[in-house]
Parts: sequence; structure tokens; C-alpha cells
Amino acid sequence: MQVVSLNVGEPTTVEYRGKPLDTGIYKLPVAGPLALRAGGFAGDGQADLVNHGGPDKAVCVYPIEHYAYWEEQLGRKLEYSAFGENITARGLLETEVCIGDVYEVGTALLQVSQPRFPCFKLSQKHGPADMPARVLTTGYSGFYFRVLREGRVASGDRIVKLESGAGSFPVKQVLYSMEHGRKDHTGLAELAGLESLAAGIRERFRGWLEAAEK
Repeated sequence: MQVVSLNVGEPTTVEYRGKPLDTGIYKLPVAGPLALRAGGFAGDGQADLVNHGGPDKAVCVYPIEHYAYWEEQLGRKLEYSAFGENITARGLLETEVCIGDVYEVGTALLQVSQPRFPCFKLSQKHGPADMPARVLTTGYSGFYFRVLREGRVASGDRIVKLESGAGSFPVKQVLYSMEHGRKDHTGLAELAGLESLAAGIRERFRGWLEAAEK
């Protein structure tokens, strides 16, 4: 497993449907090493601090293995950070990576916290209006790390798994629950109690569970 590309960038303003849109999705590859702290990489930023960033979404990861599929779908070559990810990674697929898994990347210690739920900014960047729906259908979402130990990360660094998350809930399974979880009461109860899952997602699941039990 490896960091194929390390990507950062500050928010920029682009046009979407005739209106200005502030977004942090346009990141650029850098060699590094870069300092990684609890809030994310040095030189990186988000425009929408309600839905992006924060300790549970400090580092966005996307598997390089999905690039060939999207290049075929979109009919063009994709540059690194095509999905706004900080780390374009090899060997970290959503069907295998689980919530709570702990990895050493460079000198930093990171833990998988939640899936990356797609938003309309993927449509702005790539064109198709249904881009978020395509990501949900495929499960090619990527995911987020929280920072357990600050450190430095560079392009080319090895990614070493040190610990498996409790319950073994793959990222793809949790992504499905984020979209369809209202119908799965057993799954909601399990995920609502999963301490390594991002607090905001657990809160959402608890709310759905309480509503279902009324």
C-alpha cells in the first residue's frame, strides 16, 4: 500500500450553473513531505467547513484503482486528486478498508473515520449532473482519516496497517447505510454504537434509529 500522490490546495472560486461557487476540490499534487496535524495538511483548506474538514475528516483518501473506471466513463484522462482527495492511494479499497482501521503513513498515525459521501461539487468538476449518484451506485467513494499522531507525509510513502477496527465494518457498507440506513434497524444500532465512526455520522444513525422505534 502506498501514497501514489499527495494533494493539497486552498479554496478557489469557480462557476457552477451560472453562479460563483467556493470549493476546495481543486487540489494539486505535491512531493512533500508535508506536516499533517489534527485539522489536516499544511497548505490545504476547505471552503465549506460545515460539510468538509474537521478532526473526523482531516485527510480525504481515494483509491487509484478506480481511476481507470472513471476515465472510461468520462472519456478522458484524469489527473491526481480528480476527486478532491488529499491522498491518492494504492491498495486501500472501500470493500476492504474498515472503519477504525489504523495505518501509519509517513510518520503520522491515522484512523479510518467515515466514508466520503459524494456531493454536487463532483458534478461541477467532472460534468455529469448525476456524478454523485454514480459514485453511490459504484461505491467508489473514498474515505476519511482522522489523525491519531501528527507527523509528516510525502508522495511515495508506504501505508502500513497496524490495527483492525472493531466490528469490521467496511467503508462501502457504511456508505450504503448513510444512503439507505433508515430501513435497516439492526445495522443502525450497530453503527450508532461504533465509537471509531465519525461522531456526526453516529448522531445521524442514532436519530434514524430513534425515529424508527417510535
